[in-house]
Amino acid sequence: MLHWEILSSEYLVQAPWAVLRKDVCRMPNGHIVPAYYVLEYPDWVNMVALTADNQFILVSQYRHGVKQDVLEIPGGVIDPGEDAPTAAVREMLEETGYRFDHIEPIATLFPNPATSNNRTYSYLLTGGVKVQEQQLDEQEEIDVILASPEELKQLLLDNRFGQALHTAALFYGLAKMEML
Repeated sequence: MLHWEILSSEYLVQAPWAVLRKDVCRMPNGHIVPAYYVLEYPDWVNMVALTADNQFILVSQYRHGVKQDVLEIPGGVIDPGEDAPTAAVREMLEETGYRFDHIEPIATLFPNPATSNNRTYSYLLTGGVKVQEQQLDEQEEIDVILASPEELKQLLLDNRFGQALHTAALFYGLAKMEML
Protein backbone atom coordinates (compact mmCIF):
# COMPACT_ATOMS: atom_id res chain seq x y z
CA MET A 1 0.00 0.00 0.00
CA LEU A 2 1.07 3.52 -0.71
CA HIS A 3 -0.34 5.18 2.40
CA TRP A 4 1.04 8.49 3.51
CA GLU A 5 1.91 9.03 7.17
CA ILE A 6 0.37 12.18 8.62
CA LEU A 7 3.02 13.95 10.69
CA SER A 8 0.83 16.88 11.71
CA SER A 9 -2.53 18.48 10.95
CA GLU A 10 -3.73 22.04 11.33
CA TYR A 11 -7.24 23.40 10.76
CA LEU A 12 -7.18 26.61 8.74
CA VAL A 13 -10.97 27.08 8.35
CA GLN A 14 -13.73 25.53 10.43
CA ALA A 15 -17.12 26.80 9.25
CA PRO A 16 -20.41 24.91 8.80
CA TRP A 17 -19.90 24.28 5.06
CA ALA A 18 -16.16 24.79 4.74
CA VAL A 19 -13.58 22.91 6.78
CA LEU A 20 -10.03 23.14 5.47
CA ARG A 21 -7.19 21.15 6.99
CA LYS A 22 -3.47 21.32 6.19
CA ASP A 23 -1.53 18.08 6.68
CA VAL A 24 2.22 17.54 6.71
CA CYS A 25 2.80 14.02 5.36
CA ARG A 26 5.57 11.50 4.75
CA MET A 27 5.23 9.46 1.58
CA PRO A 28 6.31 5.78 1.52
CA ASN A 29 9.50 6.78 -0.31
CA GLY A 30 10.40 9.14 2.57
CA HIS A 31 9.55 12.39 0.74
CA ILE A 32 7.93 14.98 3.04
CA VAL A 33 4.88 16.82 1.70
CA PRO A 34 4.99 20.09 3.68
CA ALA A 35 1.42 21.23 2.95
CA TYR A 36 -1.38 19.01 1.66
CA TYR A 37 -4.82 20.61 1.87
CA VAL A 38 -7.92 18.53 2.59
CA LEU A 39 -11.54 19.72 2.53
CA GLU A 40 -13.59 17.93 5.17
CA TYR A 41 -17.25 17.44 4.26
CA PRO A 42 -20.01 15.32 5.72
CA ASP A 43 -21.12 12.30 3.71
CA TRP A 44 -23.96 12.87 1.23
CA VAL A 45 -26.81 10.94 -0.34
CA ASN A 46 -28.14 11.23 -3.90
CA MET A 47 -31.36 9.62 -5.04
CA VAL A 48 -32.53 8.35 -8.40
CA ALA A 49 -36.27 8.33 -7.72
CA LEU A 50 -39.08 6.86 -9.79
CA THR A 51 -42.70 7.52 -8.89
CA ALA A 52 -45.45 4.90 -8.88
CA ASP A 53 -46.63 6.31 -12.23
CA ASN A 54 -43.17 5.91 -13.85
CA GLN A 55 -41.89 9.51 -13.60
CA PHE A 56 -38.37 10.40 -12.47
CA ILE A 57 -38.14 13.09 -9.81
CA LEU A 58 -35.63 15.81 -10.66
CA VAL A 59 -34.96 19.11 -8.95
CA SER A 60 -33.70 22.49 -10.05
CA GLN A 61 -32.10 24.95 -7.70
CA TYR A 62 -29.76 27.91 -7.67
CA ARG A 63 -26.15 26.94 -6.90
CA HIS A 64 -24.15 29.95 -5.82
CA GLY A 65 -20.75 28.35 -6.51
CA VAL A 66 -21.52 28.47 -10.24
CA LYS A 67 -24.08 31.31 -9.95
CA GLN A 68 -26.83 29.53 -11.90
CA ASP A 69 -29.79 27.22 -11.63
CA VAL A 70 -28.69 23.60 -11.91
CA LEU A 71 -30.75 20.56 -12.88
CA GLU A 72 -30.10 17.77 -10.38
CA ILE A 73 -31.51 14.73 -8.65
CA PRO A 74 -32.61 15.07 -5.01
CA GLY A 75 -29.84 14.75 -2.45
CA GLY A 76 -28.39 16.09 0.73
CA VAL A 77 -26.18 15.71 3.76
CA ILE A 78 -26.28 12.75 6.10
CA ASP A 79 -26.96 14.24 9.54
CA PRO A 80 -24.80 13.22 12.53
CA GLY A 81 -26.02 9.90 13.96
CA GLU A 82 -28.05 9.13 10.83
CA ASP A 83 -27.35 6.28 8.42
CA ALA A 84 -27.36 6.80 4.66
CA PRO A 85 -30.67 5.05 3.82
CA THR A 86 -32.49 7.03 6.53
CA ALA A 87 -30.99 10.26 5.18
CA ALA A 88 -32.10 9.35 1.64
CA VAL A 89 -35.72 8.81 2.74
CA ARG A 90 -35.69 12.00 4.86
CA GLU A 91 -34.17 14.15 2.12
CA MET A 92 -36.67 12.89 -0.47
CA LEU A 93 -39.58 13.71 1.80
CA GLU A 94 -38.20 17.16 2.72
CA GLU A 95 -37.14 18.23 -0.78
CA THR A 96 -39.96 16.72 -2.84
CA GLY A 97 -42.79 15.59 -0.54
CA TYR A 98 -42.57 12.03 -1.94
CA ARG A 99 -42.44 8.79 0.07
CA PHE A 100 -41.21 5.53 -1.50
CA ASP A 101 -42.00 1.81 -1.24
CA HIS A 102 -38.53 0.59 -2.09
CA ILE A 103 -34.95 1.82 -1.63
CA GLU A 104 -31.74 0.10 -2.67
CA PRO A 105 -28.11 1.19 -2.87
CA ILE A 106 -26.68 1.62 -6.36
CA ALA A 107 -23.26 3.23 -5.82
CA THR A 108 -20.84 4.65 -3.28
CA LEU A 109 -18.53 7.27 -4.75
CA PHE A 110 -15.83 9.66 -3.57
CA PRO A 111 -16.72 13.18 -4.82
CA ASN A 112 -13.06 14.18 -5.12
CA PRO A 113 -10.68 11.78 -3.32
CA ALA A 114 -7.64 13.93 -4.06
CA THR A 115 -8.80 16.82 -1.90
CA SER A 116 -11.93 15.88 0.07
CA ASN A 117 -12.64 13.20 2.66
CA ASN A 118 -16.31 12.33 2.15
CA ARG A 119 -18.40 9.73 0.37
CA THR A 120 -21.61 10.02 -1.61
CA TYR A 121 -24.10 7.17 -1.28
CA SER A 122 -26.47 6.83 -4.22
CA TYR A 123 -29.82 5.08 -3.98
CA LEU A 124 -32.56 3.95 -6.31
CA LEU A 125 -36.02 4.65 -4.90
CA THR A 126 -39.13 3.29 -6.60
CA GLY A 127 -42.88 3.44 -6.05
CA GLY A 128 -42.92 7.10 -5.00
CA VAL A 129 -46.16 8.80 -3.98
CA LYS A 130 -46.57 12.47 -3.05
CA VAL A 131 -47.67 12.58 0.61
CA GLN A 132 -46.86 16.15 1.69
CA GLU A 133 -45.58 19.54 0.61
CA GLN A 134 -41.86 20.34 0.61
CA GLN A 135 -40.21 21.13 3.94
CA LEU A 136 -37.18 23.10 2.82
CA ASP A 137 -34.29 24.51 4.82
CA GLU A 138 -33.98 28.29 5.14
CA GLN A 139 -31.44 28.50 2.30
CA GLU A 140 -33.25 26.15 -0.10
CA GLU A 141 -35.54 27.01 -3.00
CA ILE A 142 -36.15 23.83 -4.98
CA ASP A 143 -38.35 23.29 -8.02
CA VAL A 144 -39.50 19.68 -8.41
CA ILE A 145 -39.61 18.43 -12.01
CA LEU A 146 -41.11 15.14 -13.18
CA ALA A 147 -39.65 13.48 -16.27
CA SER A 148 -40.53 10.34 -18.18
CA PRO A 149 -37.75 7.81 -18.76
CA GLU A 150 -37.41 9.06 -22.35
CA GLU A 151 -37.22 12.70 -21.22
CA LEU A 152 -34.61 11.81 -18.60
CA LYS A 153 -32.45 10.02 -21.15
CA GLN A 154 -32.68 13.03 -23.48
CA LEU A 155 -31.69 15.39 -20.66
CA LEU A 156 -28.63 13.22 -20.05
CA LEU A 157 -27.74 13.14 -23.75
CA ASP A 158 -28.16 16.92 -23.93
CA ASN A 159 -25.71 17.33 -21.01
CA ARG A 160 -28.33 19.18 -18.95
CA PHE A 161 -27.22 17.91 -15.52
CA GLY A 162 -24.64 20.16 -13.93
CA GLN A 163 -23.55 17.89 -11.11
CA ALA A 164 -21.15 15.06 -12.01
CA LEU A 165 -22.12 12.85 -9.05
CA HIS A 166 -25.77 13.12 -10.03
CA THR A 167 -24.96 12.07 -13.58
CA ALA A 168 -23.05 9.07 -12.23
CA ALA A 169 -25.98 8.10 -9.96
CA LEU A 170 -28.36 8.36 -12.91
CA PHE A 171 -26.11 6.06 -14.93
CA TYR A 172 -26.08 3.47 -12.13
CA GLY A 173 -29.83 3.81 -11.58
CA LEU A 174 -30.72 3.44 -15.25
CA ALA A 175 -28.35 0.46 -15.55
CA LYS A 176 -29.95 -1.18 -12.50
CA MET A 177 -33.41 -0.71 -14.05
CA GLU A 178 -32.09 -1.91 -17.45
CA MET A 179 -33.15 1.38 -19.07
CA LEU A 180 -29.86 2.34 -20.71
